[in-house]
Amino acid sequence: MPAMHGSSNKAKIARRVIEVLEYFDDDHREATVMDIVRRYDRPQSSTSELLSSLVELGLLYKDAYSRSYTLTPRAAILGSSGQSGMVRDGRLVALIDRLVAQTGLSVGLYGMVGLKTQIIAWRSGPRSCPHSISGLHGGLTEPLAYSAAGQLLLSTVSQARCDGALRRLNAEADADRKFSVPEMNARLQTLRQTGLALGHAGFGASAETVTMLLPAEHADHPLTIGFVFGQGDAVNRESLADCLAEAIRQMPGGTGQAASNVEHLPNAA
Repeated sequence: MPAMHGSSNKAKIARRVIEVLEYFDDDHREATVMDIVRRYDRPQSSTSELLSSLVELGLLYKDAYSRSYTLTPRAAILGSSGQSGMVRDGRLVALIDRLVAQTGLSVGLYGMVGLKTQIIAWRSGPRSCPHSISGLHGGLTEPLAYSAAGQLLLSTVSQARCDGALRRLNAEADADRKFSVPEMNARLQTLRQTGLALGHAGFGASAETVTMLLPAEHADHPLTIGFVFGQGDAVNRESLADCLAEAIRQMPGGTGQAASNVEHLPNAA
């Protein structure tokens, strides 16, 4: 029993570390202890201790005057070093920044965690209605069937696995979230053909999305990127789809292109 309790505490600590790192984005370049406490409803004393530990590990800077925290370069590089392709060389971040700059709308990057959709990265756009996107941020998860992005990710799964996933998702859904499996299968078949989904943004937000699959670098780990906007916002969904397709098309080439374009200087050292 003590061993189980210890494992539970370790899992909580790991979750809280990730929450702290995910707090920082374009809208939150710095944070105080109370910022973290309020967002995640955590105890103030343990949150303060956790932030101090992250400073000692070199993942956060602490301003001695404002007592606020900011991410260090180590925090940014730590995960990317083990990645490849568009994540490692910065193409994915550049794509998100470009889409926000072009449209002023919020942009979400989504991936699969088991049978759930996760917001991997989130950028709020200046045109976005704060009410519509309230509560959306990186790290959130919900079942794949509940959003257009999740359904698009689910469409990448083989039909045999997809049938079992749909049955399980439907069985575990609340009464008001259950769906027709044949109708969902038909929608997924359409998404497989288009690689594009329009519909509910999910995650409890009163928003919609236009989202598109990214070129597959890892077949088992698909990613989708999309615009998120309020239901009453004046947007042209077809134009947004064209914008996504063009931005993805203009991304630099595949893995290794950046290195191949570097001028080698064998006598430099």
